Parts: sequence; C-alpha cells; structure tokens
Amino acid sequence: MLVVETLGALATPSRRRRRKEAEPGADPAPLPLTRVTAVRAQQPFDSAEEAAGWLQGALDDDDTVDALLGEGIGLLNRALHAQAAASADPRAGELSAERAVTARIGYGSGEEVAAGRFSVAHTVDARGRGSSRRRRREEELRPQERLAAVLGGRERIDVCETLLLRARADLDAERSREAALQLRVALEALLAELPGALADPGHEKDMAELEARRKAAGEAANAALQGSLDAEREREVRELTEICERVLRRRRVLRG
Repeated sequence: MLVVETLGALATPSRRRRRKEAEPGADPAPLPLTRVTAVRAQQPFDSAEEAAGWLQGALDDDDTVDALLGEGIGLLNRALHAQAAASADPRAGELSAERAVTARIGYGSGEEVAAGRFSVAHTVDARGRGSSRRRRREEELRPQERLAAVLGGRERIDVCETLLLRARADLDAERSREAALQLRVALEALLAELPGALADPGHEKDMAELEARRKAAGEAANAALQGSLDAEREREVRELTEICERVLRRRRVLRG
C-alpha cells in the first residue's frame, strides 16, 4: 500500500492566468513537500514486541536497510510510471531513495500507517550507506565535472548513454520487456559510437563481447514483442546491460 500526502501545499491556482507584480527582494514562496509511506500491509506483525524486534534487526543490517529502501522507492516508481502512462506525460520521471529529504523505517497501527505516521520509526541514511566519506565525495564530484564539460560544450552526451539509462530504469523496475527493447537500440548505438573510444584491453574485450552477443540482444527484443521474457532472456538482457554500463563507466574513469 502506498500513502501519498502533500505537506505545505500552495493554494490551487485559478484556471485563468493572472499577473501579479513581485515585490523587490521578496523570497520565493516555499515549496510543498510530498510525504510518501510504503506500507507492507500484507505482512502484519502479531504484536508490538514482534514489530520492535523486526525493526531493531533491520536497523542493525545495512543490506536490510538498503533492501527496504529499495522496496519502498520501487513501489513509488511503479505508481509514477503508471501515472505517466495514464496521463501520457513523457516528462514524468522516476525517483531514487538518495533524493529523499529524509528516510525513515518503522512500524505502526493500521490507522497510523494509513495516515503516513508511525508508532516507532528511525531515520536512516539513504545517500551513502557502506561508502566512505572520501568515496562519496569522489562520486559526487565526477558528475559535476562532466556536467560542466557538457554545458560548456567541451564534451557531448552520446545517444547510447541516454538509451542505457532508460534500459536500466526499466530493469530496476522489473519491466523486462521494455528493458529488452531499449537495450537493442542502446547496444546498436554504443557499438556505433564507441568502437575506438579507448586504447584499453578491457574496453576492446567488452566491445568484442557485445558485438558477438548482438544477435542475442535482438532476439530478446523480438521475444519481448511477443510477450513476457523467460528467465534466460531476462538474464541475457541484464548481463548485456551491465557490460554496456561497464564500457561507459570505464571511459569516464580513464578519461578522468
């Protein structure tokens, strides 16, 4: 079950567009905040003691925390995807747990969680679990450097990068048919755009493997047009996507 509530929402604007002069030096209006609660309604606890034991055990294990955060954001993204498809909005995007202002894990009664509240909850770090401060800093800095290069016209974004992002989003959301179709064109674009991008043995090996498995990507996409993929096809799509991502990641690292 997903509970969505907007906090500090502004008044609904009039259908008629009106102009209003802004006061010099005035601060912009505060932005509303959306609170989303993912409820495991199908797995109730028999007692508060059982719930407390589960929560403590979850908080003591980073992998469990990551899994719970992934489960919650996955539920939200499925709702966002359905909304985008229902409203035919191509600009509606999915979210990651790292973008949350704060993240909590807890438990509560049926009435509490239905209102987005808890009996007991703990705030958890959704942005850097398991990573050192230095590593997180490096990961944060590199995208900023690339962004500056792209905006400054010193570097471009390849077509395969955009297509692979879409394939990864579909994979993470368990939309294997869409992922297979995205991968086919992403792989074709990568093979066309990056054949001699690096003088590196690892790059050459990965590119050769992608070329050799090109037909398999096409077959997976054709199967996706007919219906759900079997486990072997899904594994193929996931492996090929990971190799493509590795090619792009290696290029970013070696270029500095």
